[in-house]
Amino acid sequence: MDHASQSPDITPCLSVVMPCYNEIATIEEVVERVLASPWTEELVIVDDGSRDGTRDLLEKLDDPRVRVFLQPYNQGKGAALRRGFEEARAPYVVVQDADLEYDPAEYGDLVAPLLADRADVVYGSRFLGGRPHRVLYFWHSVGNKVLTTVSNMFTNLNLTDMETCYKVFRREVLESFTLEENRFGIEPEITAKVARGHWRVYEIGISYAGRTYDEGKKIGWKDGIRAIYCILRYSGTGDRLARRRRARVGR
Repeated sequence: MDHASQSPDITPCLSVVMPCYNEIATIEEVVERVLASPWTEELVIVDDGSRDGTRDLLEKLDDPRVRVFLQPYNQGKGAALRRGFEEARAPYVVVQDADLEYDPAEYGDLVAPLLADRADVVYGSRFLGGRPHRVLYFWHSVGNKVLTTVSNMFTNLNLTDMETCYKVFRREVLESFTLEENRFGIEPEITAKVARGHWRVYEIGISYAGRTYDEGKKIGWKDGIRAIYCILRYSGTGDRLARRRRARVGR
């Protein structure tokens, strides 16, 4: 049954950009969930050099809404997202990880502020609202909050979850800047450039079913260090501090 036919008042409007790398255990189910959403206009999958059989499964996908792009080798989540954003065609673009940590059934909540013209970008926060969360790593949550706080200090936003996967954009927002980071530094880079563009940002509480490292979680402490660097490099406040430092040195 066509899921969208059950929701006659919903017009599909989302390009779902899904980077994936060695996700053979989850890729089929997450694709099914994304395509079941009546909000999905297209699913853009960018495989980042998988070597576990994920590409074989992607070749078998048979739905006109799905487009698959293969990176020649593993370059990182940021590089895969850049490719996906370039290919997106729908009015709104949402990032979807391929690991089942985030639930595509929540697209309607995420896109609502955009459709109401109250926002240009919507972040799905794992720390807002009363939705269910898998209980996992304490120090990961501390690190996330530290990075979000530092990002807020330099962007003058008041986000609760800068590192969230679920970010939804008007397509013109993504077209307004150039992204550079190849790995997980893309998250603070996006936030810094959204803030510099003075785009309207909303947050919506979401559920979260986090993975363990044994289950395939990939981000580590080195990515946290890189995130701090990216916050300083790409934010307007970081630029102003660097200019002041150079001016003092030049005296």
